[in-house]
Amino acid sequence: MRIGIDLGGTKIEGIAIDDDGRERQRRRVATPKGEYAPIVSAVTSLVKDIEKDLGQKGTVGVGIPGAISPATGLVKNANTIELIGHPLDKDLSAGLDREVRVANDANCFALSEATDGAGAGGEVVFGVIIGTGVGGGIVVHGRLLTGPHAIAGEWGHNPLGWPRDDERPGPPCFCGRPGCNESFLAGPSLSRDHRLATGRDLKAKEIAARAESGDSGALATMARYEDRMARALGVIINVLDPDFIVLGGGLSNIDRLYREVPRVLPKYVFSDLATTPIVKAKYGDSSGVRGAAWLWPKR
Repeated sequence: MRIGIDLGGTKIEGIAIDDDGRERQRRRVATPKGEYAPIVSAVTSLVKDIEKDLGQKGTVGVGIPGAISPATGLVKNANTIELIGHPLDKDLSAGLDREVRVANDANCFALSEATDGAGAGGEVVFGVIIGTGVGGGIVVHGRLLTGPHAIAGEWGHNPLGWPRDDERPGPPCFCGRPGCNESFLAGPSLSRDHRLATGRDLKAKEIAARAESGDSGALATMARYEDRMARALGVIINVLDPDFIVLGGGLSNIDRLYREVPRVLPKYVFSDLATTPIVKAKYGDSSGVRGAAWLWPKR
């Protein structure tokens, strides 16, 4: 049995799956606020409750909105700031009396979709998160590629490919640099671009819906967004040449992306053809917690 934990800013979700990926149980609790120790306690209690209900112990993997620094062994770059600077994997291992594997939540998403999701069967899978932020993960031959700095797949904080004159230097990004993919492709970035062009303040999904209805301003906004997405993914294909690109996060539910981005993509791929499948995540919001469970691969 494999137990996966998705440790988010507002909730902690736990899932138990068997060797075939069949879900056996799912539980959810609120994420404690303000202090680190109660979060560790909440995760360990959730695991123990799942095991008590099912009558057996399992391996444990945890996805977090950050990463364990290879240099210090402490959590870095986490949106859940209570985790920063703590040895989360070691503290969970001590609380559960076994090894606990911890990985970035975007990496867990990619691992889930490569194992038994929309990218299953691909030798190289690039998982994309496009929501309030932009992240990514790389799976090669069924195993996560993390790298010596634990940042493999962090395409959100690379500059947008082939920037136009009116895109330079680009919107500011929270990382401190302008013009990152995230500053163009995240949901709030799409809304900002539409507001600057039309004066209308709409959410990303509303813009996409209006585009499908023929609204000229929304169509123009989506065309800019789709071209930017094609440029950002074109860079990934030129470097990584994955078998699948799997989209997750809130904006992955915009159906026109799967139609329009592949149409634009060939302009930015260094090849005589560009047929990389861009597909929607099979497990949606559940991919993160399932991927955490799959941090312990099949033996």
